[in-house]
Amino acid sequence: MQNIPQNSRAKKILLLYVLIVVVGFIIFLATMLFIALKPRHIPSVYTSTLIHAKRGEIITSDGYRVAITKKLYKAVVNRKFIKKDKEKMFVKLFSIYSNIKESIIKRRLYSKKGVVVLSYNIDVAQAQNLVHLSRELLMLKVFKAIKNPYTHIKTIQGLNIVPSGEARIYPFKTFLTPVIGYTHKVEQDGYTTVHGIKGLEKEYDNELSPRQNEIESGLRDANGYIILNGKSKIQRLENGLNLKLNISANIQTRVENILDKMKKKFQAKQITAVIMNAHSGAILSMATSNRYFPQDILKRDYPSLKNSATEFLYAPGSVLKPLTFSILLDKHLVNPYELVNGHNGVYHLGRMTIRDDTPFAWISAENVIVYSSNIGMSQLAQRLSALTFYNGLRKFGLTFKTGIDLPYEYSGSIPSVRQLQSKIYKATTSYGYGVRITLMQLIKAYNAFNNNGTEVTPKVANGLISDQGTVTKIFSGAKQRVISSSTASIMKNILIKTVTQGTGKAAITNGITIGGKTGTAHIVKNGGYIDQYNSTFIGFADTKNKDLTIGILVRQPHVRDYYAAGTAVPTFKKIVDMLIAQKYLNPDIVKKSGLSH
Repeated sequence: MQNIPQNSRAKKILLLYVLIVVVGFIIFLATMLFIALKPRHIPSVYTSTLIHAKRGEIITSDGYRVAITKKLYKAVVNRKFIKKDKEKMFVKLFSIYSNIKESIIKRRLYSKKGVVVLSYNIDVAQAQNLVHLSRELLMLKVFKAIKNPYTHIKTIQGLNIVPSGEARIYPFKTFLTPVIGYTHKVEQDGYTTVHGIKGLEKEYDNELSPRQNEIESGLRDANGYIILNGKSKIQRLENGLNLKLNISANIQTRVENILDKMKKKFQAKQITAVIMNAHSGAILSMATSNRYFPQDILKRDYPSLKNSATEFLYAPGSVLKPLTFSILLDKHLVNPYELVNGHNGVYHLGRMTIRDDTPFAWISAENVIVYSSNIGMSQLAQRLSALTFYNGLRKFGLTFKTGIDLPYEYSGSIPSVRQLQSKIYKATTSYGYGVRITLMQLIKAYNAFNNNGTEVTPKVANGLISDQGTVTKIFSGAKQRVISSSTASIMKNILIKTVTQGTGKAAITNGITIGGKTGTAHIVKNGGYIDQYNSTFIGFADTKNKDLTIGILVRQPHVRDYYAAGTAVPTFKKIVDMLIAQKYLNPDIVKKSGLSH
């Protein structure tokens, strides 16, 4: 009978225990349901990362990076989160880590309330330092927590270092300008990029420009990493292509140094030089004495922004005579050994009087070139019909762009067919007046004499290189015949004689085949000639292994001997000597009876 109360008590305890468990479970379910349904701030389970692609580099043939892209970052802070008693510490530490003056930081920090950008131009090394500083500032409790009025959650916003864009850097300062050109900043969605404005930066802007940014997006795991599955998106990084040049930094630097010295010696306005491979058209050097720093272009630099080899038109003077003579040869209208009346240095053509510096009674046709006779050339040119003369000059590329891979090239001008029907126009054109062309057009035209009568298209760039190392060669264009091979051979020999016996003697170099022609022409200003000159020498320097065509333009030399023979030719000679010293040209010296050839 006594067991009944004990059983009843056990049942009551069990019932109570079950009831507690059930109620607890209901409370647990209710709590979970409440948490699930209650609106609240939760971290996103979706994440995305963006890495900006960079602009390609410009690299010389000998491996020097002459234009590179540097990524920039900006330092951002919300002033509201900085504790008042810690502001001085913040300014002091930021100054130390960023190498920016405290006064500048203070001015920027107190320029406005809220979010402030302390610097836009932080490089990679500085950015790493400032990221370290950001952690230090949090440990030093420089920032305070502020409650968000909407979420009611307290957060701390510290110092943030975020990408701001890219800057174009030219490590070698004025080197290779204006050929290399310069860029202009463009801002899009708060990120600064650059685009080419002049020179190679402009010509190859599409190829150099970033191809594709890297983007990874999708669901993230507990550690914040993207889960790679069918819902994730991956876009791989593709930087701009690197541009490899035909130009050697070693040669270019030395040519620039030569031009700087010769400009000073001749008190010239500018000197320009171009070296081209006669068979491929590869530009090995294109230099000027007037250069600028692409990262900091000043007002005084504006005249130097144009490339004088391709964007300066001038009357070439006597360097045009070989072109006229070769047209006559190609049409079988002249024999190099026939005699031409030199009129003892004074020749009257209608109302015009033509004079020679060196008078001749009679002169052979080829010596008209060798000794640069205006009188002889004027008479020989009369054998050409206006149309033949006009078409012949155009076949040499005058009035056309050379096709060089540089923007804004000028095409030049020659007298019309109608004008060339005049004997006077025909005469003056034959020795380079009434014609306006560029140095690059002359070099391309003369190169036919050094390339068996065939033209080539000059090219500064050699190829484009991807991040994976794939090389795409720059197409140099189809080669076309300008004059017959026999005409080219005769002209080359005449130009060699011009150097050995005529106006180009200062260019003679033992063991190197040198040929070329001088030209000195009055400068036209306000419709008339002024007492200033441009001097030109276009020639070639050939060895067994290399054939080079070289052009020199000396603008407005202010010395007594302003002629090309005293200015352009010595400049040419110094460049050839430098190429020999650098073992780029190897003279063919054969010792025999004390002679060399």
